[in-house]
Amino acid sequence: MKRKIILFVIGINIGLLSFGQTYTWTPEFFNANESATLTVSNFNPQTEWGVTDIYLWSWHFQEDGTQINNPTATGNNFGNSPQTALFTNNGDGTYSFDFGIIQDFFNDTDVATIGFLLKSQDGTIQTGDNFKDVGVFQLTLNSPSDDITILNDGEMFIITASTSELSNYELTANGSVINNQNNTNSYSFNATVNVTTDFVLTASEVGTSAMLSENFTVIVIPDVVEEAIPSGLEDGINYSSDNTRATLVVSAPGKEFIQVAGSFNNYSPSTNDIMKRDPSTGKYWLELTGLTPGQVETYQYWVFDTDPIAGSPSLVKTADPYSTLVLSPFDDPFIPSNSFSGLGADQEYEYPQGQEREVTVLQTGQTPYPWQVTNFQKPKKEDLIIYEVLVRDFDVNRNYQDLIDRIDYFKNLNINAIHLMPVMEFEGNESWGYNTSFHMALDKFYGTPDKLKEFIDVCHQNGIAIILDVVLNHAFGRNPMVRMWMDDPDEDGWGGPATDSPYFNQFPTHSFNVGNDFNHQQPLVQEYTRRVIKHWIEEYNIDGFRWDLTKGFTQNCGNGTFDGNFGCTNQYQQDRIDVLREYADYSWSLDETHYVIFEHLGNDNEEQQWANYRLNETVSKGIMMWGKMTDQYNQLTMGYDSDHNINRMGHVSRGFNAPRLLGYPESHDEERLMYKNVTFGNDSNASHNVRDLNTALSRMSALGAVSVTIPGPKMIWHFGDLGMENSIFTCTNGTVNTENDAIPGGCKLDTKPQPQWTENWLADANRNQIYNDWARLHALKINEPVFEGDYTISSGSLTPRIDIFDTSIPTSELRNVIVLANFDLVSRTINTNFPTGGNWFDLMDNTGSTTFSGASVTIAPGQFRIFGNQPATLSNQSVIADNNFEIFPNPTSEVFVANKTLKNVQIFDITGQVVKSFNGDFQKGYDFNVSELSQGIYIIKVSGNDNSSSATKLIIKD
Repeated sequence: MKRKIILFVIGINIGLLSFGQTYTWTPEFFNANESATLTVSNFNPQTEWGVTDIYLWSWHFQEDGTQINNPTATGNNFGNSPQTALFTNNGDGTYSFDFGIIQDFFNDTDVATIGFLLKSQDGTIQTGDNFKDVGVFQLTLNSPSDDITILNDGEMFIITASTSELSNYELTANGSVINNQNNTNSYSFNATVNVTTDFVLTASEVGTSAMLSENFTVIVIPDVVEEAIPSGLEDGINYSSDNTRATLVVSAPGKEFIQVAGSFNNYSPSTNDIMKRDPSTGKYWLELTGLTPGQVETYQYWVFDTDPIAGSPSLVKTADPYSTLVLSPFDDPFIPSNSFSGLGADQEYEYPQGQEREVTVLQTGQTPYPWQVTNFQKPKKEDLIIYEVLVRDFDVNRNYQDLIDRIDYFKNLNINAIHLMPVMEFEGNESWGYNTSFHMALDKFYGTPDKLKEFIDVCHQNGIAIILDVVLNHAFGRNPMVRMWMDDPDEDGWGGPATDSPYFNQFPTHSFNVGNDFNHQQPLVQEYTRRVIKHWIEEYNIDGFRWDLTKGFTQNCGNGTFDGNFGCTNQYQQDRIDVLREYADYSWSLDETHYVIFEHLGNDNEEQQWANYRLNETVSKGIMMWGKMTDQYNQLTMGYDSDHNINRMGHVSRGFNAPRLLGYPESHDEERLMYKNVTFGNDSNASHNVRDLNTALSRMSALGAVSVTIPGPKMIWHFGDLGMENSIFTCTNGTVNTENDAIPGGCKLDTKPQPQWTENWLADANRNQIYNDWARLHALKINEPVFEGDYTISSGSLTPRIDIFDTSIPTSELRNVIVLANFDLVSRTINTNFPTGGNWFDLMDNTGSTTFSGASVTIAPGQFRIFGNQPATLSNQSVIADNNFEIFPNPTSEVFVANKTLKNVQIFDITGQVVKSFNGDFQKGYDFNVSELSQGIYIIKVSGNDNSSSATKLIIKD
């Protein structure tokens, strides 16, 4: 009985299916230097999988148990098998694969066991793992059937085995021979155990030197020490001031006992490693001593259930549910060293040989990250311009360093927040991240914890907040809380939640579910969720969370299937309103300015309960709700005069009492606007054909004008500001494969071709125009108070109009803004209907000198105009001096100081782009270093601790 694992990626879109296939090997027994053929019967891939062909995915184990991954013949891309892995259709309902000489197929003379599974070519459907031992002489251990058996002290159990040839048998217990049986094909022995015992049964073929053995262990149920847990400890690793000690805590209701196995006991736990149990809470805990400060250790919990429910294992080996960093035998071998170094044999983060599943990293005496910004002042919710990014597809290295290297790109775009799609430990390496398995652990594929902190720190230094996507509706099969209460009738180590799970529903209680559905009415789930919130806020200085799939937080809409009740899910559900409010309250208890964002996409009457929540407090709260407006805006950019009403981009239309609608024309989840423009756009006018790339690009600035300017937070998808036209269904090889019956999801989740980032885009005049126009729009929205005022949206045609106004602002300042756009294919003359006479200023003109006073304006197709009753304060002719605020020296070449205490300082170039920011509490006389700025004229906008704001010019000289 060899322990077997498989190193392949289970992505969020992969189905794990088994239909009772029968596997036959010809010959039945074979050596590694002989040929063998595998035949599959009782299987119809067309009816059962919806595909005509099946493919092999294979790997092997050497005699010492070392696993070697797939051979060249079956490819190295699970999502695209080569034709050399194709099974032959025999025409009689069976399928065969000829391995040829086994050792040649695997390019290894040491092949002890073959591991294999069947799959569709693209890997979206697969069977479970299967194994075949190699060798003519075979030993089969019939009983016990598991590697580990749990018994009471003095209990007897039977050991039975058989061999393909006459053999001499020897049984050892903890290294001592206790039984011999000779010259027989079958073996049987009754053993009595009083202590935990490691058994080895060896069979030697009579008349030859061939020898095989099986290892198995009997664990005697120990007496668990009942002792109160020390005060102040919580689930997970508890470090202390003594760097030679750490205390582990885990919740495991219903489990008999738990051992801690780790590098500190060579993964051979003894009775000293049995966790104590707190009599009041039932939590298990154990203090580790004798640790080496700063040394990386790893550990697992070995969780025992002596009376499991049917289909559940009696032993589960699992990492800590509250891990903050894990090592994975599945994923780590494929993580580039330039993202996370030190992984692999004989390195700092070495996965323990001979183990299986994830292990938790423990390290006392870690050096804290040296944060440069410890008092970051978040942008107002009303001013947020959020840039959503998938790290995997942003740049060539697919890591945080790529983002750090592009900080000027973000800063010059004038966005003030970045939303990272999930970065918590997910299954596989190249994923969107929504198949999360460890919610407190950082996925190593994107980089180290310190590198993520560095990225956050750099963003904070530049006035940019960081929002994390958190996936707490569900977890996937590697999650320890799934595995500890797992339904695993086929005993392959994979399965869904069992009926006694204190964390998960067996069937989702809503529609839209993937993975295993958390039950958010369970106390342990609520405790876990609060810890996840606390970890990312306190350890990583995260400014906000975007909560994925909040519709799934109800317990009211299950129907006993994996589909849930669709109608119920979309209706008002009080239980999810209440529990999500509690989670928001907890976030605000840690950070009262924390951003709470829900992806609900539901009915207004339910979303109002969150958007209007705690608005009237001194620090106004309110939960921001995702506002998907992709279809309407795409109709405009494609130039179609239907279904393009954008009124619901404004919060008032949804009954929100404050701007808490996070509206967007584009997010990670929909087809890209530009792809639809060039593929399906209106081509009825040859002189303005939207399907022409440059024509389509010329219309994207107007998109920004009629979306970003509407008061309230807004979001853009990465590279939308450069007119990225690649389809969301772009495959890794660059082709486009949309969703269909054969390929559910198409290539939607595929890793996109690199590089997505390219300097050529910024050098392209048409794309650069979008970037610069959006940057100006963002700067206007963030810095001009009128954009926090009231508004009206006149929509329903190809010439939408937005009026933004704040009558509390003096008429001598910018208090009225008119946005006009033409998404038709021909020029249109549009009435300006200015609310006052006189000159109106073109707010896209950074000089502040272009004026207009006409009753109408002609706008070319795909273009826009923005007028204000006064020029923008960003314009270099409109800086309002403050006699109480001074900076000196001015001009300067290195530093300047101010004559008052400041909270925020932003420096703009003459185009309105932010070139440097300072955020914090700066006392009068603080040296603001501007030595890296080029010679020229800049505008400084500052805010004081008294909430006053001022602006002045800064001159940089050589």
